[in-house]
Amino acid sequence: MKKLLCLVFSLMLAVMAAGCGGGDKQAAAPQAGKTLRLVAAASMEKVFTQKLIPLYQQKHPEIKIEGVYDASGKLQAQIESGLAADVFISAANKQMNALSDKGYMDKSTVKPLLENKLVLIVPKSGSEIKGFNDFSKAKHPAIGDPASVPAGQYAKEALSKLDQWDAIQSKVSLGTNVTQVLNWVAEGSADAGLVYATDAALLKDKVTVVAEAPAASLKKPVIYPIGVLAKAPQAEAAKDFAAFLQTEEAMKIFAAYGFAQAKQEVDKHEINSY
Repeated sequence: MKKLLCLVFSLMLAVMAAGCGGGDKQAAAPQAGKTLRLVAAASMEKVFTQKLIPLYQQKHPEIKIEGVYDASGKLQAQIESGLAADVFISAANKQMNALSDKGYMDKSTVKPLLENKLVLIVPKSGSEIKGFNDFSKAKHPAIGDPASVPAGQYAKEALSKLDQWDAIQSKVSLGTNVTQVLNWVAEGSADAGLVYATDAALLKDKVTVVAEAPAASLKKPVIYPIGVLAKAPQAEAAKDFAAFLQTEEAMKIFAAYGFAQAKQEVDKHEINSY
């Protein structure tokens, strides 16, 4: 009887040990895939969410990409305040330069990626505004806030060059990013606005592009630089994703959304001051 009880007790201990062992194996299971954080100008949200991120994740199912999109100046401030990020794409070089100079960027990865155009848009219903030279005639003009929005900074430069800036000060609405300006014109609360060509293309059924900024009104082209953060949590994945965005396949997608490939590599401090 004692032998039988000992045998039963031993079997119970064995079962319990096996159960504990199974728990250990479950705890040691591989963690979920890596999450890469992309921080990019608001004007890039659609091309990334609709095309580029899904395409990259098809090729790399182990990588999840989280996007943060807003005015480049706001994104710069968030990074400087501690936002954990892997890849940064600005709508102008001012923000990228500032982050690089302060040590936030891996300088070896910073380079021009894309080019955009500043355009004048009006509601699809029509407008008396026919070009940049009569932008000040708009009753409710709108641009991005030059304090933080690159498109607004380009707008201020162009309008100042064309002697239109002072005349709009009492009536201009300043958007927190270029998308807000686009929406104001699309809904008719603004009768003219300055945005990027890529933004206008997204709502071509609601806005009309009247004109591109005259060549002489901007000192430098509208360049979008890309770079990997110096302390990127997913540095290797970030470099691979940045490389993917520079491939011919990705460039064709950018082109479909109105972006052009940056024509050449130049010193990042010479591209533009914004």
